[in-house]
Amino acid sequence: MFLQLKTRYLDLITSTLKKINSDLKSEDVKIDCPFDIKKGDLAVPFFALSKKISTSPQEIALYVKKVIDDAKDESLILEKTEISGGYLNIYFDKKKLASKQLSLMIERGGDFAKNDSLKSEKVMVEFSCPNTNKPLHLGHMRNDCLGRSIAQLLKYCASDVMTVNLVNDRGIHICKSMYAYALFAKGKTPESEGAKSDRFVADYYVMYNDWEKEHKEEAQNAISEMLKKWEEGDEETLKLWKKMRQWALDGIEETYKRTNISFDKVYYESELYKFGREYVLKGLKEGVFYRDESGAIMADVDGKQKVLLRSDGTSIYITQDIGTAIKRHDDYPYTSCIYVVGNEQNDHFKTLFCVLSKLKFKWAEKLHQLSYGMVNLPGGSRMKSREGTVVDADDLINSLSNSSKELINENSQDTSEDEKNRIAESVAISALNYFLLSVSPSKDMIFDPKKSISFSGNTGPYLQYTLARINSIFEKAEKFNIREYNFKSLSSDDEYMLILYISSLSDVIKKAALSYDPSLVATYAYNVSKLFSHYYHDTMILNSDNEEEKLLLLHMTREALKVCFDILGIPLLDRM
Repeated sequence: MFLQLKTRYLDLITSTLKKINSDLKSEDVKIDCPFDIKKGDLAVPFFALSKKISTSPQEIALYVKKVIDDAKDESLILEKTEISGGYLNIYFDKKKLASKQLSLMIERGGDFAKNDSLKSEKVMVEFSCPNTNKPLHLGHMRNDCLGRSIAQLLKYCASDVMTVNLVNDRGIHICKSMYAYALFAKGKTPESEGAKSDRFVADYYVMYNDWEKEHKEEAQNAISEMLKKWEEGDEETLKLWKKMRQWALDGIEETYKRTNISFDKVYYESELYKFGREYVLKGLKEGVFYRDESGAIMADVDGKQKVLLRSDGTSIYITQDIGTAIKRHDDYPYTSCIYVVGNEQNDHFKTLFCVLSKLKFKWAEKLHQLSYGMVNLPGGSRMKSREGTVVDADDLINSLSNSSKELINENSQDTSEDEKNRIAESVAISALNYFLLSVSPSKDMIFDPKKSISFSGNTGPYLQYTLARINSIFEKAEKFNIREYNFKSLSSDDEYMLILYISSLSDVIKKAALSYDPSLVATYAYNVSKLFSHYYHDTMILNSDNEEEKLLLLHMTREALKVCFDILGIPLLDRM
């Protein structure tokens, strides 16, 4: 209803101003939603328009004000208009709009936050993409949070979405952990060492890099030879690879289950790298690519020479990614594909998209890299897998869970130990996911574990606490029937602002989906929680004269937060 009103006023103001300048378009007129009682429900600035109309902003505002005031149109739900500088502030009839808006949301039920803005889109979202030589770490967590959240946003906009994972399970880097295991393991297994299986494999990756420092030439020759044997199908090499690969995959899957990450389909580089090589060779034959002096196959990308296949014929990342992109479009002919990948890979994906265009795949123009910033640790230190300085995802969640349990112990003496552990785990996931998504993807960020786990301020646990507090009100309420509603007395400023803010969720979701920015939803959820907390603090709800009406408002607040939790990956908790 609120968005329809905004559009209604946009059309009215545009048609009014076109009488002065017929070249004006609706996009020339800007309408802000201040969500501030003092500044109105809509604020229309006329500064930019004054040049096109050759009239001062104040005179334009006065002209438009008269047209709106004289319209006497009940559908505008107008209370008054005011001019403030070069702005026209529009105030709605709070009682009428609150009633209509809340009625509309109730009628739409669980669909009130959805929209059809991307209904015709068929989108593939690739994210996570772990290596089978190390466990998931903090950097992966930002990737996973973003990928899952973007997919959810697109679904709320009616897109047909397919989520995929590409497991990096072959190549030089995988051979490093394999070679170290062959050198140093002496038959050890994750079971014999009591270690999580992916962490066990990662330890050998670190061992290799320590050993390589003193045996550089020998090491490089050894792993190059191992990669060639792998690609030639050497039985012993493949046997070792399969064993260590499965250890890594089993451990990674445990972390996925813990963090509620899943995929519609998983691809493996080991199954696709030859397919990419065929297309590189085809491009060479057709003169799209060329060989350099060493025999490597190259491509010209904006004047820079990029390797597509090594001189010895072995594949590199770009070879595999070419084959993967082609195979996936054959499997799922999408209208667009989003690669969720850190900004250190920007050049790589620019090359990939360019190469696919050179191979004359028309869908290449629909490929997009969601380039996100790095996650650093307090103090600015960076994570490096080969040096063993990464923040293991499981270790991080364990630490957050332990910290949250300490806070829970202080306030929940009557809660069972198992329930405390369940709540602590949910709070840890909430703290991690919300913190990682609350920052715009393009920005680098510093993950602060202590700040993320706080039950107050702009955090996931605070949002969980807000929802739990709403649930506790309903537990105490004697009755509540969503089908019986009456809005005559929901007209206080706090109630009105809460209704308007809840009603804007669909628009927030649309903006977040189009910009690939879940932080907009995080900010929205925090603002809703603050509005509710202010309302709850100042308002008697239970046993009030209009208790059922207020419970209805709380019900819609709860539903809005649940939608946000679904998008942000925040677990629901009935109590805390």
